[in-house]
Amino acid sequence: RTLRYVSESSQDKIISDEDVFETLLRTFKALFINDFSRQADILALLPEVKCQYLELLTAGQEQSEVNPCNHQSQRVCSPEEVLFNTLGFSVSRDRSSLVSAGTGVFVTKGFVPRGTVVSMYPGTVYRKHEPIFFQSLGNPFIFRCIDGILIDGNDKGLSRSVYRSCSRRDQLGPFHMSDESWLTAAPQNPLAVGQYVNNCSHEKAANVCYQEFDVPGHFPVELKQYLPNIVYSHDTESHLRCVVLVTLRDIKQGEELFSNYYTVVS
Repeated sequence: RTLRYVSESSQDKIISDEDVFETLLRTFKALFINDFSRQADILALLPEVKCQYLELLTAGQEQSEVNPCNHQSQRVCSPEEVLFNTLGFSVSRDRSSLVSAGTGVFVTKGFVPRGTVVSMYPGTVYRKHEPIFFQSLGNPFIFRCIDGILIDGNDKGLSRSVYRSCSRRDQLGPFHMSDESWLTAAPQNPLAVGQYVNNCSHEKAANVCYQEFDVPGHFPVELKQYLPNIVYSHDTESHLRCVVLVTLRDIKQGEELFSNYYTVVS
């Protein structure tokens, strides 16, 4: 159910990589500032970055009358609130509107315009020919990229253990290179719920599509703690592969997200 066939990767992009990058950057910066008090160890090693975030924090405090989640009131927002305040919508997991579909993903607040990154597909990233046999047994959460890269988005069992092991392996002092919280009921990156987006049906047309995105080398190191993907092989030099879900049309509050797992581009 997760295979897609496309002739060229460029044809599979609904929005540009720059737009994806900017959306993730905005969201992750907002999450970082919201959780500023817990970032002391990281900021101590990045004095120039600390100054930049202090300026952003000060600017945010000046808008405290508009934004109910502010640091002057010393109230920390939930990740969903941060997402809403930053992008104008929030998403979360809930029981799907499809019979026997289990969990689904809904726009719980706000409005999502067409061509917007609305979610991310978390999981361990496997390059071609890397061992994934045992993780794949009975696993409906394995996503196949155009070039054969696989992403295991299962948050249970062996898949969960592999992700946690790789994530802790790659930690550099206080710097987390990935986010483990998507494995829990309360992800710190509220976008990291894309593995639960259900397939479309005759009654429920697709309103989102998958788009692959390689994280550039200049991605801020302090924000990598929100990336819900980790590479299986530690010695790889290629960029981290992520998959985002992009809206195909405007989506209103209360709507469930649906994608077509079989995308054919001629």
